[in-house]
Amino acid sequence: MTPCCGKTALVTGASRGIGRSAAVALAKAGAQVLVHYGRNAAEARSVVAQIKAEGGRAEAIGADLSDPQGAHRLASKVREIVGERLDILVANAGVSKAATIEETTVEDFDALFAVNVRAPYFLVQQLLPILKEGSSVVFTSSLAAHAAVGNLSAYAATKGAVDTLVKHFAFILGAKGVRVNAVAPGVVETDMSNFARTDAGREFTLSIQALKRVAQPDDIAGAIAFLASDAARWVSGDTLRVDGGSKL
Repeated sequence: MTPCCGKTALVTGASRGIGRSAAVALAKAGAQVLVHYGRNAAEARSVVAQIKAEGGRAEAIGADLSDPQGAHRLASKVREIVGERLDILVANAGVSKAATIEETTVEDFDALFAVNVRAPYFLVQQLLPILKEGSSVVFTSSLAAHAAVGNLSAYAATKGAVDTLVKHFAFILGAKGVRVNAVAPGVVETDMSNFARTDAGREFTLSIQALKRVAQPDDIAGAIAFLASDAARWVSGDTLRVDGGSKL
């Protein structure tokens, strides 16, 4: 039997990158997956089509998580679809902006915290009634939360907040039998890290890693699927570095 057979899962930011790979991995593990997207419905539908073509179950679900009520609306839609139980929540949706301290605006700062911190916080809040014993929450943190990497101070602050939420949520939700963890990728070849596709970006990435290749979304998705599964049933409150040995 596949490790997530019969389970329901929501993956936010699942139309591309790490979220897409995580959605596919969970579907292959047997979960019914809700593929969340913010703006690109066509890409989300392509993820659903891929999952269904491989014999899995999936449905696209849209919500703008930059909106103050976005998490509430998404949670409402999820509950309409899955009913009274959600087994896996992968809070992956995120935005990034590289800028020096001098260049960072209040608008930039607020936009980063809105999607990266406020949205997952209130998504967990709104889904609490259907997160039952045995459910698992997995956040996406970052290498930037614990190491200085480029001009990412504001973005890094959001991921530091995520790591803090993991510990608090794990302690609070543990009484319900709900586990909460995070993965912390390093540089991954996605649209968010376009520089990794350049020669200079590749050279920098390899210079900070023990393993000498650029990570792909599938490298992170496997760790997410592990934390979401019963194989990690005694892991909670942890942020798992999945970064090829970056900044050791």
